[in-house]
Amino acid sequence: MIKSEHTQWVKSLSQSFGFSFCGISKAEKLVEEEDRLNQWLKKGYHGKMAYLENNFDKRLDPTLLVPGAKSVISLIFNYFPEKTIHDKNFKVAKYAYGNDYHNVVKEKLALFVEAASAQLGAFEGRIFVDSAPVMERQWAAKSGLGWLGKNTLLLNNKMGSFFFIANIISNWTFDYDQPIKDYCGSCTACIDACPTDALHKDGFLDATKCISYLTIELKEEFNTDEKKALNNWIFGCDICQDVCPWNRFSKTHNEPELKPSLQMQLLSEADWKDMTAPVFKQIFKKSAIKRTGYKGLMRNIEAINCKT
Repeated sequence: MIKSEHTQWVKSLSQSFGFSFCGISKAEKLVEEEDRLNQWLKKGYHGKMAYLENNFDKRLDPTLLVPGAKSVISLIFNYFPEKTIHDKNFKVAKYAYGNDYHNVVKEKLALFVEAASAQLGAFEGRIFVDSAPVMERQWAAKSGLGWLGKNTLLLNNKMGSFFFIANIISNWTFDYDQPIKDYCGSCTACIDACPTDALHKDGFLDATKCISYLTIELKEEFNTDEKKALNNWIFGCDICQDVCPWNRFSKTHNEPELKPSLQMQLLSEADWKDMTAPVFKQIFKKSAIKRTGYKGLMRNIEAINCKT
C-alpha cells in the first residue's frame, strides 16, 4: 500500500474499534503552545497538580517522549450516556458513569496497534489515554478533530464534546490532516455558566476554581468558599459542557463498559451519605470514581451537606 492507502486503512481500522473520528498529524514540537503552557503554569492555575510542571519539553515535543516518532494519531471515543443517573442532590460527571475510561479505551488502542502492526509490518505505536505528558486536546485539534472551545475542551462540530481523546504516537508516516476553524464565535455560554468563574475570556482555565479539580485533584479539606462552590457535584462537573450549544449534536454511545452499573443507578441520597468504605470499594472498583478515594468522596458529600 502507498502512504494514502495506509492513512485511509488506519482511519477505517479506528472505526472498527468504536472510535468516532480519527485524525493524524506530524509528530513535531507544538511551538505555538509553549508560551501558553508556560503562562498557565506561572499563573499557578494548575494548583496542586505539580506533576504538570514536569517534563515540560516532552509535553510539547512527542519526539522527545517517543524516540523515532513520526506521527500522532488522535482518536475520539464517545461517552455520552442515554440519561443522567444522578438527582439534584449528588451529581457525578457523565464520563465516570461506567468502567474507568483509561482501561476501556486503552484496551481498544492496544488491539488497534496490534492490528496495525499485523497489517503494516513495521508499524509501532505507543498509546496514551489521558496519561503521560501528552497534550491530547492540542494534538486532536492539530489533526482536525475539532477546535479548543472557550471551556478549553475539544469541540467537534458533529458530536460536541462528550468524548474521550486518545493518542497513538507512531513511527509510521501518513498523510497528515489540517486543523479546522474555531466555531465558537461570540458565544460565551460556558464562561457565563461556570459558577466559580474558573473559565477566563483569554482562554485559560484556572483549575484551582474548577469543580472537577476540587472534587478529584484537591486532596485537602475544603475551605468555606470551596464548599459553597461545589454546586452538588461530588465527582467532576459537566456544567460547561451541558450548556455548550454544540452538544445538541451529542448521541448516545453504545459501549457496554461505559454504561452505569445497576448498583450505581439505584444509589439514593441516603445511600451516598451512609456509604461505607467496603461498599465504596465494591461499587466503584472498576470506576474512575475510585480515583478520589473513599475519604475524598465522603469529604465532597459532607461539604455539600454542610453548605456553610
